[in-house]
Amino acid sequence: MTHEKLILFDFDGVIVDGINEYWKSSLCACNKYLLPQSINLVIPKDETIPKTFIEIRPWVKFGWEMVLITHEIIKKNYPLNNTNKGKFLENYEKNCSQILIKNSWDSQILQKCLDDARKFQIKNDLEQWISLHRPFNEVLDFIKEATDKGYKIGVISTKGKVFTSKILDHINIYPDLIFGYEEGSKVEIISRLSNNYNIQGFVEDRRKTLINIINNEETNHINCFLAEWGYLKDEDKNNLPKEIKLLKIKKLEDILAN
Repeated sequence: MTHEKLILFDFDGVIVDGINEYWKSSLCACNKYLLPQSINLVIPKDETIPKTFIEIRPWVKFGWEMVLITHEIIKKNYPLNNTNKGKFLENYEKNCSQILIKNSWDSQILQKCLDDARKFQIKNDLEQWISLHRPFNEVLDFIKEATDKGYKIGVISTKGKVFTSKILDHINIYPDLIFGYEEGSKVEIISRLSNNYNIQGFVEDRRKTLINIINNEETNHINCFLAEWGYLKDEDKNNLPKEIKLLKIKKLEDILAN
């Protein structure tokens, strides 16, 4: 192991708020790539993000799930809305799997639709696509401060690496390491990195991901921080395992206290 100190960050919900991009790109994916296969969709002219979409976001693990959720929200018959959202979330993963089966999809098909929708937008108007991401300036400032102090910075994103890199370049953040969804789960990535770096902490807004990290024998020594400003469920902050620290955006320097 090298003595280089590395701080790891999740991307969407931690470095940037990408909810606008997820909605627009998922809508684009449905319109361009799923609509020909499904006459049961009504593409909204109003680009306002539905409240249902925003409130389901904390349950999402992979980008393709956003396309599936968008499809369910905009379909003509029995759409997903605030009335039936609770029942859908009671068995979120099971319901997503059943929708895949019902439509003869698989997750890779939906992920490709999302990636193609992003490529289409980037090709046609890169600035517009990037503008859909709202950076958390406190996090950007902290990353620059940590870099100045000699820490290495890594970003682990559920977006593809190429998309993540474009956004980071635009906001003048240049991590030493960037990983997209193509490179495996966050536990797998962190496990590999722990062989070569002294990992000071991982900042993530998905509680379940952090629990997976502390329950894995190869990563359970990593300091885990739950980003309070991210896409959290109401109950995510309650009864946290002692290995996971709730991190406020005004207290980012707590990462360096380890």
